[in-house]
Amino acid sequence: MVRNDDRRRALADAGLTVLAREGARGLTHRAVDREAGVPTGTSSNYFRTRGDLVGALVERIEQRLAPDQATLDRLGARAPSRALFADYVRDIVRRLTTERDVTTALFELRLEATRRPEVAAVLGEWMRRSFAADVEFNRVAELPGGPAEIALFHYALDGLLLDRLTLSIDPNTPTDDVVDRLVEGLLS
Repeated sequence: MVRNDDRRRALADAGLTVLAREGARGLTHRAVDREAGVPTGTSSNYFRTRGDLVGALVERIEQRLAPDQATLDRLGARAPSRALFADYVRDIVRRLTTERDVTTALFELRLEATRRPEVAAVLGEWMRRSFAADVEFNRVAELPGGPAEIALFHYALDGLLLDRLTLSIDPNTPTDDVVDRLVEGLLS
């Protein structure tokens, strides 16, 4: 079959929508075909196995949640500081909350990884690369905090995102205020 990258992306996007809406049990090739509005069997032609489909979803998550280069350039022109670190964190939160289905799908895959070693292998490799890139970026940008602080921010942001994407324990506190408190508390 001829490789059609646009079709692959559209099918992966449909898979992310299905995963976010129906959870891991609802993620089937047939459900992806329905969501994408393509003939039955199309997604299995592109992604032969469920593992191939999950791999495509992880790849698409990485693409869709990637930072905007113009934003990185704008932030990178500033002097390193806690305020700059907070603005980087705000950008991460903005991307993750703007792409709600993608972030929800990522949480679904993380939960599925606790039950399925093959999902854990694919997702775990991406998460390790992503974390290493975050640590290296922080070092190169001369931002405060090292690997331990970056890990703490990941833990905190996961909780914040779960709160903002689901039932919030404190919906009246602006997300930016939460980010400011996290930065102050973790980099004190």
